[in-house]
Amino acid sequence: MELAFDPNTGLIPAIAQDHLTGEIRMVAYMNREALARTLETRAATFFSRSRQALWVKGETSGNVLKVVRVMADCDADVVLVLVEPSGPSCHTGRETCFFHDVEGVGALTEATTLAEPFLLELEQLLEQRRRSTAEKSYTRSLLDGGAAKIGAKLREEADELARALADESDDRVASEAADVLFHLLVGLRLRGLDARRVLSELKGRMGQSGHAEKASRAK
Repeated sequence: MELAFDPNTGLIPAIAQDHLTGEIRMVAYMNREALARTLETRAATFFSRSRQALWVKGETSGNVLKVVRVMADCDADVVLVLVEPSGPSCHTGRETCFFHDVEGVGALTEATTLAEPFLLELEQLLEQRRRSTAEKSYTRSLLDGGAAKIGAKLREEADELARALADESDDRVASEAADVLFHLLVGLRLRGLDARRVLSELKGRMGQSGHAEKASRAK
């Protein structure tokens, strides 16, 4: 099976997706040469239909897309480029090019939130709560309490999850796991970290045994 480049234009749509979070960053087009360069250099390279020329994403801005993997869909007429993004991917300065809600045919409004996987959307909500000057929310009270308060809640919720795993229903396990994840995200927000940093750490451990990884940390 071969890729099905458009017979008239010689192009194929290319979707750039963050390989860690699943966030769709942008959509562009590639011809055969752009795809070949992408695979060779591991820097996302596209074909500009307006300029009729190749362009390397981030070549001038520095907001490059480092290519991890390139895949094709079932009909081989679209490619998915799994990337490690550096900086915003949209020319507007936004992280992703998808920031309009479609209200009707031909009717667009600027979205209040970006088109993000739920985990990233939740992180944005936590950041909004952190910055809010309105009446304190539960999230804000945790952040105001600092590491001590968040740490205590994490230990409490982790213990409840452990007990649910032992002898409670699947629904209870899912509920307690959600509590642990929520408080974990709040703790990361306190330190100015995000879930992507954690996912990157996990990704770096792939191919390494858990015993070996723990031994390396001990050293």
